[in-house]
Amino acid sequence: MLVFPNAKLNLGLYVTGQRPDGFRNLESAFVSLPWCDALEVLPAAENKLTLTGIPIPGDPATNLCWRAYELLRADFALPPVQLHLHKVVPIGAGLGGGSGDAAFALRALNELFALALSPDALESYARGLGSDCAFFIRNQPVLAYEKGDVFQPLDLNLRGMVCKVIYPGLHISTAEAYSRVQARPPRHDLRQSLAQPMETWRETVSNDFEDALTPHYPVLGELKQALYAAGATYASLSGSGSAVYGLFAGRELPPALPLSAEYRVWDGVL
Repeated sequence: MLVFPNAKLNLGLYVTGQRPDGFRNLESAFVSLPWCDALEVLPAAENKLTLTGIPIPGDPATNLCWRAYELLRADFALPPVQLHLHKVVPIGAGLGGGSGDAAFALRALNELFALALSPDALESYARGLGSDCAFFIRNQPVLAYEKGDVFQPLDLNLRGMVCKVIYPGLHISTAEAYSRVQARPPRHDLRQSLAQPMETWRETVSNDFEDALTPHYPVLGELKQALYAAGATYASLSGSGSAVYGLFAGRELPPALPLSAEYRVWDGVL
Protein backbone atom coordinates (compact mmCIF):
# COMPACT_ATOMS: atom_id res chain seq x y z
CA MET A 1 0.00 0.00 0.00
CA LEU A 2 1.33 3.40 -1.01
CA VAL A 3 0.14 6.57 0.73
CA PHE A 4 1.26 10.17 0.59
CA PRO A 5 1.41 11.84 4.02
CA ASN A 6 0.84 15.56 3.73
CA ALA A 7 2.06 18.49 5.80
CA LYS A 8 -0.01 21.15 7.54
CA LEU A 9 -0.06 24.91 8.08
CA ASN A 10 -0.83 26.81 11.25
CA LEU A 11 -3.17 29.78 10.85
CA GLY A 12 -2.39 31.68 14.00
CA LEU A 13 -0.66 30.11 16.97
CA TYR A 14 -1.02 31.32 20.53
CA VAL A 15 0.96 29.85 23.42
CA THR A 16 -1.54 30.35 26.23
CA GLY A 17 -0.13 28.67 29.35
CA GLN A 18 2.07 26.11 31.06
CA ARG A 19 0.74 22.60 31.70
CA PRO A 20 1.48 20.38 34.74
CA ASP A 21 2.93 17.75 32.37
CA GLY A 22 5.60 20.18 31.15
CA PHE A 23 3.94 20.95 27.82
CA ARG A 24 2.38 24.29 26.90
CA ASN A 25 -1.27 24.93 26.12
CA LEU A 26 -1.84 26.16 22.57
CA GLU A 27 -4.53 27.63 20.42
CA SER A 28 -4.13 27.36 16.66
CA ALA A 29 -5.94 26.52 13.45
CA PHE A 30 -4.62 23.57 11.41
CA VAL A 31 -5.19 23.19 7.68
CA SER A 32 -3.78 20.60 5.31
CA LEU A 33 -0.89 21.43 3.00
CA PRO A 34 -0.44 19.16 -0.04
CA TRP A 35 3.35 18.99 0.28
CA CYS A 36 3.74 15.26 0.69
CA ASP A 37 6.10 12.46 1.62
CA ALA A 38 5.60 8.93 0.27
CA LEU A 39 5.10 5.92 2.53
CA GLU A 40 4.85 2.31 1.38
CA VAL A 41 3.55 -0.35 3.79
CA LEU A 42 3.79 -4.01 2.79
CA PRO A 43 3.46 -7.36 4.55
CA ALA A 44 6.90 -8.95 4.72
CA ALA A 45 8.77 -12.00 5.95
CA GLU A 46 10.57 -9.87 8.51
CA ASN A 47 10.32 -6.33 9.80
CA LYS A 48 12.24 -3.74 7.83
CA LEU A 49 12.32 0.05 7.66
CA THR A 50 14.03 1.91 4.84
CA LEU A 51 14.40 5.68 4.62
CA THR A 52 15.20 7.69 1.50
CA GLY A 53 14.97 11.32 0.48
CA ILE A 54 15.85 13.99 3.03
CA PRO A 55 18.12 12.44 5.68
CA ILE A 56 16.28 11.84 8.96
CA PRO A 57 18.52 12.20 12.02
CA GLY A 58 18.41 9.80 14.92
CA ASP A 59 17.96 6.08 15.38
CA PRO A 60 15.61 4.62 12.72
CA ALA A 61 14.07 2.47 15.46
CA THR A 62 12.60 5.67 16.93
CA ASN A 63 11.10 6.80 13.61
CA LEU A 64 7.47 7.77 14.10
CA CYS A 65 6.25 5.44 11.36
CA TRP A 66 7.91 2.52 13.06
CA ARG A 67 6.55 3.61 16.43
CA ALA A 68 3.07 3.68 14.88
CA TYR A 69 3.50 0.06 13.82
CA GLU A 70 4.77 -0.94 17.27
CA LEU A 71 1.85 0.87 18.91
CA LEU A 72 -0.72 -1.11 16.92
CA ARG A 73 1.20 -4.35 17.20
CA ALA A 74 0.92 -4.11 20.99
CA ASP A 75 -2.88 -4.45 20.64
CA PHE A 76 -3.26 -6.48 17.44
CA ALA A 77 -1.55 -9.53 16.01
CA LEU A 78 0.11 -7.68 13.16
CA PRO A 79 2.47 -9.64 10.92
CA PRO A 80 5.92 -8.30 10.05
CA VAL A 81 5.92 -5.37 7.64
CA GLN A 82 8.25 -3.51 5.37
CA LEU A 83 8.00 0.26 5.69
CA HIS A 84 9.64 2.53 3.15
CA LEU A 85 9.46 6.26 3.83
CA HIS A 86 10.64 8.68 1.17
CA LYS A 87 11.05 12.01 2.96
CA VAL A 88 10.28 15.21 1.04
CA VAL A 89 8.73 17.61 3.57
CA PRO A 90 11.54 19.48 5.40
CA ILE A 91 12.31 18.46 8.97
CA GLY A 92 12.16 21.07 11.72
CA ALA A 93 10.06 23.37 9.56
CA GLY A 94 6.89 23.66 11.64
CA LEU A 95 4.91 21.80 8.97
CA GLY A 96 4.12 18.64 10.95
CA GLY A 97 5.77 16.36 8.41
CA GLY A 98 6.81 13.67 10.87
CA SER A 99 3.41 13.74 12.54
CA GLY A 100 1.72 13.26 9.19
CA ASP A 101 3.96 10.28 8.45
CA ALA A 102 2.98 8.65 11.74
CA ALA A 103 -0.75 9.25 11.26
CA PHE A 104 -0.70 7.94 7.69
CA ALA A 105 1.17 4.86 8.90
CA LEU A 106 -1.66 4.21 11.37
CA ARG A 107 -4.25 4.75 8.65
CA ALA A 108 -2.45 2.47 6.20
CA LEU A 109 -1.96 -0.32 8.74
CA ASN A 110 -5.62 -0.06 9.75
CA GLU A 111 -6.71 -0.49 6.14
CA LEU A 112 -4.11 -3.04 5.08
CA PHE A 113 -4.85 -5.42 7.94
CA ALA A 114 -8.59 -4.68 8.22
CA LEU A 115 -8.39 -3.61 11.87
CA ALA A 116 -11.68 -1.69 11.57
CA LEU A 117 -10.49 1.12 13.82
CA SER A 118 -12.72 4.19 13.73
CA PRO A 119 -11.31 7.69 13.17
CA ASP A 120 -11.81 8.37 16.89
CA ALA A 121 -9.81 5.25 17.77
CA LEU A 122 -7.05 6.16 15.30
CA GLU A 123 -6.88 9.65 16.77
CA SER A 124 -6.43 8.12 20.22
CA TYR A 125 -3.47 6.07 18.99
CA ALA A 126 -2.07 9.11 17.16
CA ARG A 127 -2.10 11.19 20.35
CA GLY A 128 0.32 8.67 21.80
CA LEU A 129 2.83 9.50 19.07
CA GLY A 130 2.88 13.31 19.04
CA SER A 131 0.91 16.40 19.90
CA ASP A 132 -0.36 17.16 16.38
CA CYS A 133 -0.41 13.62 14.94
CA ALA A 134 -4.14 13.23 15.51
CA PHE A 135 -4.95 16.08 13.11
CA PHE A 136 -3.79 14.00 10.13
CA ILE A 137 -6.30 11.20 10.77
CA ARG A 138 -9.19 13.26 9.44
CA ASN A 139 -7.13 15.98 7.72
CA GLN A 140 -9.91 18.57 8.01
CA PRO A 141 -9.58 22.20 9.20
CA VAL A 142 -9.79 22.42 12.99
CA LEU A 143 -9.14 24.70 15.87
CA ALA A 144 -6.59 22.94 18.05
CA TYR A 145 -6.27 23.40 21.79
CA GLU A 146 -4.33 22.10 24.80
CA LYS A 147 -1.18 20.37 23.44
CA GLY A 148 -2.51 20.77 19.91
CA ASP A 149 -4.39 17.46 20.14
CA VAL A 150 -7.88 18.58 21.20
CA PHE A 151 -9.95 19.74 18.24
CA GLN A 152 -13.04 21.71 17.37
CA PRO A 153 -14.37 21.73 13.80
CA LEU A 154 -13.57 24.88 11.86
CA ASP A 155 -15.72 26.09 8.98
CA LEU A 156 -12.90 27.36 6.81
CA ASN A 157 -12.47 26.58 3.15
CA LEU A 158 -9.13 27.47 1.55
CA ARG A 159 -9.51 25.09 -1.38
CA GLY A 160 -8.27 26.71 -4.55
CA MET A 161 -6.16 29.23 -2.65
CA VAL A 162 -2.63 29.57 -4.02
CA CYS A 163 0.11 29.09 -1.44
CA LYS A 164 3.89 29.44 -1.40
CA VAL A 165 5.93 27.88 1.41
CA ILE A 166 9.62 28.68 1.93
CA TYR A 167 11.89 26.66 4.19
CA PRO A 168 15.17 28.57 4.64
CA GLY A 169 17.27 25.52 5.50
CA LEU A 170 17.12 26.51 9.16
CA HIS A 171 16.34 23.81 11.71
CA ILE A 172 14.77 25.32 14.83
CA SER A 173 14.24 22.64 17.44
CA THR A 174 10.93 22.58 19.29
CA ALA A 175 12.81 22.86 22.57
CA GLU A 176 14.61 26.03 21.46
CA ALA A 177 11.44 27.60 20.09
CA TYR A 178 9.50 27.05 23.28
CA SER A 179 12.38 28.27 25.42
CA ARG A 180 12.13 31.66 23.70
CA VAL A 181 8.36 32.17 23.79
CA GLN A 182 6.32 33.53 26.70
CA ALA A 183 2.84 32.22 27.40
CA ARG A 184 0.09 34.85 27.33
CA PRO A 185 -3.64 35.09 26.63
CA PRO A 186 -4.58 35.26 22.92
CA ARG A 187 -4.63 38.80 21.60
CA HIS A 188 -7.63 38.04 19.36
CA ASP A 189 -10.40 35.45 19.19
CA LEU A 190 -9.00 33.13 16.55
CA ARG A 191 -12.29 31.68 15.34
CA GLN A 192 -13.78 35.14 14.91
CA SER A 193 -10.64 36.45 13.22
CA LEU A 194 -10.57 33.62 10.68
CA ALA A 195 -14.23 34.23 9.87
CA GLN A 196 -13.34 37.70 8.61
CA PRO A 197 -12.00 38.46 5.10
CA MET A 198 -8.43 37.26 4.68
CA GLU A 199 -7.32 40.84 4.03
CA THR A 200 -7.86 41.49 7.76
CA TRP A 201 -5.83 38.52 8.99
CA ARG A 202 -2.57 40.43 8.75
CA GLU A 203 -3.65 42.48 11.78
CA THR A 204 -5.55 39.84 13.78
CA VAL A 205 -4.11 36.35 13.09
CA SER A 206 -0.62 36.03 14.52
CA ASN A 207 1.92 33.42 15.59
CA ASP A 208 3.55 33.98 18.98
CA PHE A 209 6.72 32.29 17.77
CA GLU A 210 7.34 35.03 15.21
CA ASP A 211 7.97 37.67 17.85
CA ALA A 212 10.06 35.21 19.86
CA LEU A 213 12.24 33.86 17.04
CA THR A 214 12.61 36.65 14.46
CA PRO A 215 15.09 38.69 16.58
CA HIS A 216 17.37 35.63 16.64
CA TYR A 217 16.67 34.56 13.05
CA PRO A 218 16.02 37.74 10.99
CA VAL A 219 15.55 35.69 7.82
CA LEU A 220 12.09 34.72 9.08
CA GLY A 221 10.91 38.31 9.02
CA GLU A 222 12.66 38.94 5.71
CA LEU A 223 10.86 36.04 4.05
CA LYS A 224 7.51 37.15 5.42
CA GLN A 225 8.00 40.64 4.03
CA ALA A 226 9.17 39.21 0.70
CA LEU A 227 5.93 37.22 0.42
CA TYR A 228 3.86 40.33 1.12
CA ALA A 229 5.88 42.23 -1.45
CA ALA A 230 5.12 39.44 -3.95
CA GLY A 231 1.40 39.98 -3.40
CA ALA A 232 0.46 37.62 -0.58
CA THR A 233 -2.84 38.40 1.09
CA TYR A 234 -1.61 36.78 4.30
CA ALA A 235 1.83 35.52 5.33
CA SER A 236 3.07 33.87 8.51
CA LEU A 237 5.53 31.55 10.18
CA SER A 238 4.08 28.05 10.42
CA GLY A 239 4.17 26.28 13.77
CA SER A 240 7.36 26.94 15.68
CA GLY A 241 9.23 27.45 12.39
CA SER A 242 11.18 27.79 10.35
CA ALA A 243 8.97 27.56 7.25
CA VAL A 244 7.21 30.79 6.23
CA TYR A 245 4.19 30.72 3.94
CA GLY A 246 2.07 33.14 1.97
CA LEU A 247 -1.53 32.80 0.79
CA PHE A 248 -2.40 34.50 -2.50
CA ALA A 249 -5.89 35.48 -3.60
CA GLY A 250 -5.30 34.97 -7.33
CA ARG A 251 -5.39 31.71 -9.24
CA GLU A 252 -1.89 32.06 -10.68
CA LEU A 253 1.26 30.97 -8.92
CA PRO A 254 3.17 33.87 -7.37
CA PRO A 255 6.38 35.05 -9.00
CA ALA A 256 9.65 33.34 -8.18
CA LEU A 257 11.60 35.05 -5.40
CA PRO A 258 15.38 35.56 -5.38
CA LEU A 259 16.15 32.88 -2.82
CA SER A 260 19.24 30.93 -1.84
CA ALA A 261 19.68 27.62 -3.62
CA GLU A 262 19.73 25.99 -0.18
CA TYR A 263 16.11 26.96 0.45
CA ARG A 264 13.30 24.52 -0.26
CA VAL A 265 10.13 25.94 -1.79
CA TRP A 266 6.68 24.52 -2.39
CA ASP A 267 4.03 26.43 -4.24
CA GLY A 268 0.71 25.20 -5.48
CA VAL A 269 -3.00 25.13 -4.79
CA LEU A 270 -4.46 24.11 -1.46
